[in-house]
Amino acid sequence: MAQLIDGKSISQEIRKQLSQELKELVATGCPVPHLTAVIVGDDEASKKYVANKMVACQEVGISSETKRLPASTTQEELLQLIDDLNKDPLVSGILVQLPVPDHINERTICNAVHVEKDVDGFNEQNVGRLALDMDGIIPATPLGVKRLLEHFNIETFGRNAVVVGRSKNVSLPMAILLSSDGKYATKAMDATVTICHRHTPPKELARYCRNADIIVVAVGKVGLITKDMIKPGACVIDVGINRIKDEKTGTFKLVGDVDFDEVRQVAGHITPVPGGVGPMTVAMLLHNTLKAARKQFSDRKTC
Repeated sequence: MAQLIDGKSISQEIRKQLSQELKELVATGCPVPHLTAVIVGDDEASKKYVANKMVACQEVGISSETKRLPASTTQEELLQLIDDLNKDPLVSGILVQLPVPDHINERTICNAVHVEKDVDGFNEQNVGRLALDMDGIIPATPLGVKRLLEHFNIETFGRNAVVVGRSKNVSLPMAILLSSDGKYATKAMDATVTICHRHTPPKELARYCRNADIIVVAVGKVGLITKDMIKPGACVIDVGINRIKDEKTGTFKLVGDVDFDEVRQVAGHITPVPGGVGPMTVAMLLHNTLKAARKQFSDRKTC
């Protein structure tokens, strides 16, 4: 049976460390880091995700607030709010919860957040810095996966990794972080990476996965990765989140993209859903907020 990668317990350790780092930073004269989250519309999942992030902020000592806007909010109105937050010296980080309503361009909104307050790491400048192996803010989910691999001493140097999915906010940054050179700013992982996506034929997907030492899947499709696709001893990281109905109980539950009970019989390490990558994403968001606050404070002292 695979060793369980318990992201929940590891994230708690990271939160304690961040809380101590925050106290030390504030003791030097830095204002308490502050995160502002923006929700546009009434998506229940978005409300829940943001609420969890705000609770985590409070636990660590980061001040936070949530600005809730109606779904009818125009793109211009949202851009004006972001501009106000960019100019506010007391705001360390800005998070615009995705998705936004269809009439608002997601890329325009992500680029509107100042690169130094972009705790999601979605501004094109931060994405570019990641691609060029330069210091910047790395998207929280890929960074969380990296920390999990490091914690469990999963060897990545020269190993074969498959990223299933090609989303701009998770899968592509994950592929960059897995494949980049570990000796530069991002301290990346030097793996040989294959990206598979919706147009990868099922037989080819299975073939690539069977050759992989590490599989990171982030698609949103229940049971996509099965036992017969896993190389014995491989590390399987399940980023997928799917809400399904339990036919026995009639209640709803969260599952990933991996057939967990079957795959764990072959894999060497595996993340559960929930309790795997999700808590690490929140922990890395806090990490990014503290990093942003530290950089802004340093820049102000230099000026």
